[in-house]
Amino acid sequence: MKKGIVILFAATLGLAACNNYKKGPGGLMYQIHKSGGNEKIKEGDIVKINFIQKTEKDSTIVSTFDLGQPQVFPVGKKAYDGDMNDVLYLFGEGDSATFKLNLDTMAKHSGQPKPPANAKDTYMVFTVKIEKVLKKAAGEADTTFQKKAQEFFQKDYQATIAKLKDSEVGKIKKFIADNNLKTQTTASGLQYVINAPGNAQKPVAGDTIMLNYTGKLLNKKADGKDNIFDTSVESVAKAAGKYNAMAKYAPRPFTIGAAIPGFDEAYQLIGKGGKITVIIPSALGYGEGGQPQAGITPFSPLCFDIEIVDIKKPTAQAGATIAPITPAAPVKK
Repeated sequence: MKKGIVILFAATLGLAACNNYKKGPGGLMYQIHKSGGNEKIKEGDIVKINFIQKTEKDSTIVSTFDLGQPQVFPVGKKAYDGDMNDVLYLFGEGDSATFKLNLDTMAKHSGQPKPPANAKDTYMVFTVKIEKVLKKAAGEADTTFQKKAQEFFQKDYQATIAKLKDSEVGKIKKFIADNNLKTQTTASGLQYVINAPGNAQKPVAGDTIMLNYTGKLLNKKADGKDNIFDTSVESVAKAAGKYNAMAKYAPRPFTIGAAIPGFDEAYQLIGKGGKITVIIPSALGYGEGGQPQAGITPFSPLCFDIEIVDIKKPTAQAGATIAPITPAAPVKK
């Protein structure tokens, strides 16, 4: 965990214990843990923010720290007292803070019900770190400012991508060491541990392979838990806070060639009933593009625990097909 995040969490826990919140407009509550001493955010500024969104019971809904994906966006005009733009006006570059948005105020002005995750809450809770604020100079034309902002954040993004690329090998080595894995490596660079070899029946082209799997990023979440982004196992999804009532939790069907290369290669190393843990480098995963909707950043190595539950041979009338699966599943883009 990065030092800055540790400090942020320590401040959050210490001040929250005192319930030292200030009252803001529209039922807003906030506390600044650390001030950067800079000018406050204004309408029209472009900001880069890391945040953790939680319920009142301290359940994390989303964390850009865990995803490695800070948000960049222009700050708009507030629609009502106590909305998201209004609270940002309280902070400046370098500030760390926690604020509570009043959900009754939000529902009243938006005409929408409370979000499902906050259905029984009074507040939606955010802990934020204002990483960067780009301000328009006095008299600066909008087109000039927008061009400057685009160039700045494009350069910032490219620097982040380069850092992710350079750190990939180190992430893999650390994950293997931290988990005391005795891996083998294939010619492609896939690293694996066979936990159960299964029987002699192995997948071949044309088969439908029924798999249970759990995929996770190599870095732990801020709470120390595994950073799981997808699973076919209901109990794992619930424990990880990734449960989707619309998803079907059961062994999922794949055919050889339908998944990302590292995933395809992995399950062919075991037989029916077999289990394998694999570390997939980004070159065999989602590469430099990542998979944003699943929270997978560019150049992200992945770990999958895979089990072959069944292998179904194609019928004489039709070849094997792939049934619908969740968007985060390891299929090709």
